[in-house]
Amino acid sequence: MAESRHPIVYLAGPDVFLPAAVAQAEARKAICRGIGLVALSPFDPAPGLFPGASDMPEWQRIFLANEAHIRTADAVIANLTPFRGPSADPGTVYEIGLARGLGKRVFGYSTTTEGFTTRSNHVWGPPQRDPHGVWRDRDGLSIEEFDLFDNLMLVGGLTVPLIAMQIPEALRWSDLSVFERCAAAAAVSLTVLSR
Repeated sequence: MAESRHPIVYLAGPDVFLPAAVAQAEARKAICRGIGLVALSPFDPAPGLFPGASDMPEWQRIFLANEAHIRTADAVIANLTPFRGPSADPGTVYEIGLARGLGKRVFGYSTTTEGFTTRSNHVWGPPQRDPHGVWRDRDGLSIEEFDLFDNLMLVGGLTVPLIAMQIPEALRWSDLSVFERCAAAAAVSLTVLSR
């Protein structure tokens, strides 16, 4: 009988920019350990970087290491809380796309429940309806009207629906309760699907 192993998840998100980023990553990893997941963070050393990587610029080593983690993982747990604009962090979105392209499962969470259209309107000003009834932003570009949390491709790429809670703004980047719920959903899904 084959020995079972704990599912491996990669922790994606803009949390790497937090003042206590390493401590936050370790806290998330501890939560995962407690529910039977092995978590990799962008701060962990990556396996399989080729010789000569140490001569590369730091940004390129980070890029290659994060891709290596995603290739190693069974799934990605992504913090999709809007970051520096109305949408999720673009680096996180790239990592989700890579994971999906590799056939991996993706679980997402957010510490705000405000929808994509509303958040976009905060940034781009009040929308206007054109003569055909299409909502357009100040640049005249159409606005998605699907009442989703983020762009339809991002929402559509999640294995289970986004887990979101409205956390007070002062705690938005430090509260771990939404992450805990998402990690628990991932643990259940990964355990069931790996049987």
